[in-house]
Amino acid sequence: MNDRVSSRRELLKETVLATGLAAVLPSVGSGAGPSALHVACNQYPWGTFYARQKKDFNKLLDAGLAEVKASGNDGFEPGVGGLQQIEQMTPLLKKHGLEMWSLYVNSTLHEAGQAEKSIEDVVAAAGKAQAFGTRIIVTNPSPLRWGGAENKTDEHLQVQAAALDKLGARLKQMGLVLAYHNHDMELRCAAREFHHMMAGTDPAHVTLCLDAHWIYRGSGNSQVALFDVVKLYGPRITELHLRQSQNGVWTEAFGPGDIDYPRLAAGLLQIGVKPLLVLEQAVEAGSPNTMNAVGAFQKSTAYARQVFADFAA
Repeated sequence: MNDRVSSRRELLKETVLATGLAAVLPSVGSGAGPSALHVACNQYPWGTFYARQKKDFNKLLDAGLAEVKASGNDGFEPGVGGLQQIEQMTPLLKKHGLEMWSLYVNSTLHEAGQAEKSIEDVVAAAGKAQAFGTRIIVTNPSPLRWGGAENKTDEHLQVQAAALDKLGARLKQMGLVLAYHNHDMELRCAAREFHHMMAGTDPAHVTLCLDAHWIYRGSGNSQVALFDVVKLYGPRITELHLRQSQNGVWTEAFGPGDIDYPRLAAGLLQIGVKPLLVLEQAVEAGSPNTMNAVGAFQKSTAYARQVFADFAA
């Protein structure tokens, strides 16, 4: 079994490299700062920190991005729904010296009638972002209902995988990389949605944004499941979302906790994969409340640089 897994891993790695995906990915060793390690953060966690202070990050975007820079991040991954948001965001990112190597865009791909329009919307957003230096487009295909318990049918999954592959092929033609992202709901029912998005798509078109904690939580707080995903799809990981918890509850800052991130870093290096590092250390009900966003992200960024220091080599 280990030999078969190893052979599959090498085949996937060779496939990804052969298609030229590595050539368009940013080098994580080209960031600013003494460690020369590029560390970015996603927009979502900043919204959660601001929300618990009764503030709206999106309405305070200029001041908010100044705080992102003050926290020590080199880049910012916006979560956008259209061209107008990108046009609003990019001048402010430039003003505060933040790079946008990746962009998070939602999509609706499980219904054939909606999938074509969604693909065109993502491609348009990607083209706008590419002019600002974006190389990776992250998408999480929407569920039947956000927060709902309904599961997609086999037909939904087949339509979605075909659409995801088509989107990835379109983006590849533009010189961009598509990275599939999931939350916990895609891990229901033996993780059939998650696995079909990987097994049902071409590695040359669809890579993986590994959100380690959503895999962990969606599998019943299982590191076994997380590291199995790395064994199966490690060479396809082009971006890594970083979040930690203690006893299953998200911590304020990225640090030691439920997930063994030093093991994950070592495992990725072992297979020659250095994904883009994007902090997504959000807070939720039950999270400690001892730091503001800047303080929390300063600690998070410092720990990420420590754990993934060898990525800069």
